Amino acid sequence: MVDSDFTNMNESIAAPRKNGELQFDAPWQARAFGLAVALNEGGAYPWAEFSARLSDVIAAAEKTDDPSAYYNRWLKALEGLAIEKGLLTEEELASKAEAVAREDDHDHHHDGEGRHPPH
Repeated sequence: MVDSDFTNMNESIAAPRKNGELQFDAPWQARAFGLAVALNEGGAYPWAEFSARLSDVIAAAEKTDDPSAYYNRWLKALEGLAIEKGLLTEEELASKAEAVAREDDHDHHHDGEGRHPPH
């Protein structure tokens, strides 16, 4: 039985929403969110454990009105728990983070001929 209930998280750690819908300002935020949910649903950790980790990370961080900062904390909680659970090593995490950063750097529009648009 999966105990995931990210829709009913404590208000102090709940994901940002706009008009009731989850709010993501960048593709990596949605991927981090989905990964945390998928790992829970796959049995890697109980949702309460992730929620507690996220709460600790948020409490340790500076308060900010920047909604994108929430997902930085979400990702930090996910990374720490994934390493602790042996899902990957710190080296594997660093390698994957570099690959995602390269992908995000290139994740922008091209014109119809594959060229970058003028800035």
